[in-house]
Amino acid sequence: MFAKKAAALFSLLMFAVPAFANPEAVKKEFEKKYPEVKVEKATKAGYGDLWEIFANGEILYTDEKVNFLMIGTLVEVASKKNITEERLQRLTAINFSELPLHHAIKLVRGDGSRKLAIFEDPNCGWCKRFEKDLNSLENITAYIFTYPILSPESTDKAKAIWCSPDRLKAWQDLMLRDKAPTAKGTCANPVDQIAALGQRLRVQGTPMTYFEDGERQSGALSKDVLEARLAAAKAALKK
Repeated sequence: MFAKKAAALFSLLMFAVPAFANPEAVKKEFEKKYPEVKVEKATKAGYGDLWEIFANGEILYTDEKVNFLMIGTLVEVASKKNITEERLQRLTAINFSELPLHHAIKLVRGDGSRKLAIFEDPNCGWCKRFEKDLNSLENITAYIFTYPILSPESTDKAKAIWCSPDRLKAWQDLMLRDKAPTAKGTCANPVDQIAALGQRLRVQGTPMTYFEDGERQSGALSKDVLEARLAAAKAALKK
């Protein structure tokens, strides 16, 4: 039943009579009807009469009068392209050079020419799986932000790792060898600043990877996906 209603709504929006709304008008109308939502951007989606609403790190779809609201993923049938995911990558992109990399644990492999930054929780099982693939890559510089969001124990481990004589070794001992850090987490550390940074960037889960072109991708990415994204980021920077 829900699928039929969604299909009917999508058809209605796709074939609606073109209107002359502008982004600011759609934004104001949306916030009028949903005052609890702060819209960052309203954009004509380019598919029928759909409008894209970017708010709270997510994308919603509506019509120019905000009479309908579609929550979910927009896929282009012919190419099987996930339109919503691609747009989110662009809308959540950052300036990589503005990251506080001095607050990260630095991993260099080979010539270190390909750069990425990763937010990881010390207690995240998916992060431990991700670390194995990350450590199999060549010619990378990875900046690892210990981002404790799962539990108070995560914060304790993040601080202990930062206070270790060799931070990278302490991190890899934990993530690759399941050996907990032994240092006391009482030294001056940036864990609170990293937590604030992650919240500001709306990092709601770990691992979250930012590539050198500023775009991000969530989840424990496989080696093949990492290689493809690193190559795409390099190509984007050359344009």
